[in-house]
Amino acid sequence: MKNLKTKSTIALAGIVTLGITQQESLFAEENKKPSRPNFVVIFADDMGYGDMGVNGHPTIHTPNLDEMAHEGQKWTNFYVAAPVCTPSRAGLLTGRLPIRSGMCSDERRVLFPDSEGGLPQSEVTIADALKKNGYRTAAIGKWHLGHKSPYLPTKHGFESYFGIPYSNDMDKVRGTADHFTLAEKEQYQAYNVPLMRDEEIVERPADQRTITKRYTREAVEKIREFKDEPFFVYLAHNLPHIPLFRSEKFKGTSVAGIYGDVIEEIDWSVGRILETLKEEGIAENTLVVFTSDNGPWHIFKTHGGSSGMLRGAKGGTFEGGMREPTIFWWPGTLEEGVVMEMGTTMDLLPTFCELSGTELPDDRIYDGYDISPVLFGEGESPRDVVFYYRGEQVYAVRKGDYKAHFITQLEYGSKTAHFMPEGEFKVKSSPTQHDPPLLFNLSEDPAEKYNVAEEHPEVIAEIRQIMEEHKESIKPVENQLEK
Repeated sequence: MKNLKTKSTIALAGIVTLGITQQESLFAEENKKPSRPNFVVIFADDMGYGDMGVNGHPTIHTPNLDEMAHEGQKWTNFYVAAPVCTPSRAGLLTGRLPIRSGMCSDERRVLFPDSEGGLPQSEVTIADALKKNGYRTAAIGKWHLGHKSPYLPTKHGFESYFGIPYSNDMDKVRGTADHFTLAEKEQYQAYNVPLMRDEEIVERPADQRTITKRYTREAVEKIREFKDEPFFVYLAHNLPHIPLFRSEKFKGTSVAGIYGDVIEEIDWSVGRILETLKEEGIAENTLVVFTSDNGPWHIFKTHGGSSGMLRGAKGGTFEGGMREPTIFWWPGTLEEGVVMEMGTTMDLLPTFCELSGTELPDDRIYDGYDISPVLFGEGESPRDVVFYYRGEQVYAVRKGDYKAHFITQLEYGSKTAHFMPEGEFKVKSSPTQHDPPLLFNLSEDPAEKYNVAEEHPEVIAEIRQIMEEHKESIKPVENQLEK
C-alpha cells in the first residue's frame, strides 16, 4: 500500500519456507474483520502534534501511546475540521464541516457559558447512528457543543454523560488572577465550571485536579458494563487545555514540567483503557482512535504544548493548528504501520458506519470518507482534499501534496492576544489576502517554509476551482454560536 510501512510485511518477507496455502491462511487470519466492532474515541484538548514520544518529543514520556502506535497505525497527515474546540468537535461527531450545521463563527469562535445555541437536533452524530443499530453509547469529558438541555450529549444519541460541558478555563471567578498566572497554579476554585452527570450538575466547581483520573474510571466502568454488546465510548479530555491540572500521583513526574505531567497522565489513561479492553477479552473486537481537537495553545509558552516541526498552533490554519497526533489501534485486525495518507476526524462517522453495517440518512452532504480500506491494508485513502476553515471562511485548501493559503491571520499565540473579563479570548489581528495564494508542498516542506507559488500556477488554478466548487455546496443555516 502507498505510504504504509508495516511490520507484517517485513516479517512475511523473511518467511521463505511457507507454502502458498499456509501464506493464504496467514493472510486470512490477519485480515479477519470482526462484525459489529466496538468503537472508542479518545480526544485530547489542545494537544500538539509534537507532544507524543512516538512523534518525537524528547522529554515527554508516553509509553502507552507509543506502544499503541507500534501495535496499530500512526497517521501522519490526519486533520480536524477546525483549529478551535467547538467546530472541531461538531465535525468529528457529525462527519460534516461545521459550516453546514451553524457550529462556527467569525465573531465568537466557540460556545461560551452565556451561549444559547448548540449542535442542532437535526444533525446526526456517530452516537445517533450507532444507537439505532443496537449500540450502547456513552460520552465522557468535554462536550462543548451546547450546555443547554436541548444540546447535551443525552439529546444527541448518548445514553449517559459525565463531564464538563465546555472548556475548563470558562466560568472564571471575577477577582482571581489572570489566566496566564493561573495556567499552572492548580487553583480549581478560580473556575466555576460544572461537572455533570447526564443533565444534572453534581459538582461545582469541578475539582479538576482529579478530572483525568475520574474520566478514566468512568470509561473503564462503561467498557465493563457494555462488554457483552457493541458499544461506542467517546472520551474527550478537558486537558491539556489550560489551566493545567494533574492528580497527586503525577505531580513532578515529568522532566517536561507540569505540561509533561498532564500529558503523561493522559498517556496513563490511554493505557488503562487498552488494558481494560484486553482484560475483558474484547480488544480484538474494538477499534480505538486517539487524536486531539486542535493544535497547542502557543500563547501559554511551555504550558501550551508543541506543534513539533509543523508551523502554527491553535486558532490558525497553518498545519500546527489542524494536523493532529493520531493513532488507530485494533489488535489482530489493522494493518500495522505508519500511514502517510490523508484522513480527518470527519472520516470517523462514515468509517464506523461502514464497519458496523449502520445506515446513514442520505438527505445531507457528508464531508467524511470511509477510510477502512487503509485500516485493513486493502487500498488507499479516498481523501485527497482538506479544507482549512477559520470561523466561517475557507482560509486554505490542500489538494494532494500541495496546500494553498488564500488568507492568513494571526492565530492564538500573538503578542496582541488577550482575555476579556468574561473569559472570552480575543486576538487583535486582521486577515491578509494572498493573490496569488501562498503555496507549499507539504510532502517536501511540512513546516510550510518555502512558498512555491511562482513555480506551480497550474496547481493554484486547480485548487482555486476546488475551493469555488466547495463554496457552492454551502447553504445558509442559523449560526448557533451567535445566538
